[in-house]
Amino acid sequence: MKKSDVKALPSMPLQSPTFPRGPYRFFNRQYLVINYKTDPALIREALPEPLEPAGDTVAVQWLDLPDGEGFGAYSAAAQIIPCTFKGEACNFVSQMYVDNTPPLAGGREIWGYPMKYGKAVLAVNADTLTGTLHYATQSIATGTMVYKHDAFRTDHSKERDLLSRTQVTLKLIPDIDGTPAIAQLVAIKFQDIKVHGAWTGRARLELVPSVNCPLADLPVREVVGGLHMVTDMTLPYGKVIHDYLAK
Repeated sequence: MKKSDVKALPSMPLQSPTFPRGPYRFFNRQYLVINYKTDPALIREALPEPLEPAGDTVAVQWLDLPDGEGFGAYSAAAQIIPCTFKGEACNFVSQMYVDNTPPLAGGREIWGYPMKYGKAVLAVNADTLTGTLHYATQSIATGTMVYKHDAFRTDHSKERDLLSRTQVTLKLIPDIDGTPAIAQLVAIKFQDIKVHGAWTGRARLELVPSVNCPLADLPVREVVGGLHMVTDMTLPYGKVIHDYLAK
């Protein structure tokens, strides 16, 4: 293989790249978002500087992604911490768990999403929208929400604003000798967002302590409420907003 061919590859391995080049369009991407209050001191500890906390409320999200260009079908769960960067409202993605190799590899290598392998499921069980997360055979998180009790709305401007908010990740990649090669805060903004439906309602959340899946390190003090969305959107490449290795 020629040098030019190597440089043109979108990802490893060279015989069968794990993911193609982006951007990446997602269809019928379904969310369960449960917002809850936690300890502000623990939020500060979980946020890398120069990010600043934006209150005492965080979220656990479940995502069902049946049709992602280049990535296929998978499910995910994530913990999101609202914050600010130089005065701009952002969402820091502190933990994320997925069950498919292409999004796991691409998420880490391209954007710095903090992905590990875990089994997340988002499903409607009888009259309840239910999200579960298992890691290393342990049940880590369960979220439940009433199913479409809210009247169907045609105005989804609030949900589009929420999905348009900048996501921030901490991208850490070591060099071949173990020293840091990349240590960056990366900003990601979804594009071409279409909300097919959105519902709010009563919700509950249970988090179980785990050393390697530590969602419960931000313990649930009070559940604020649930949000259920069905969307299409495009995931573009991001941009570096802070470089910890810059001199």
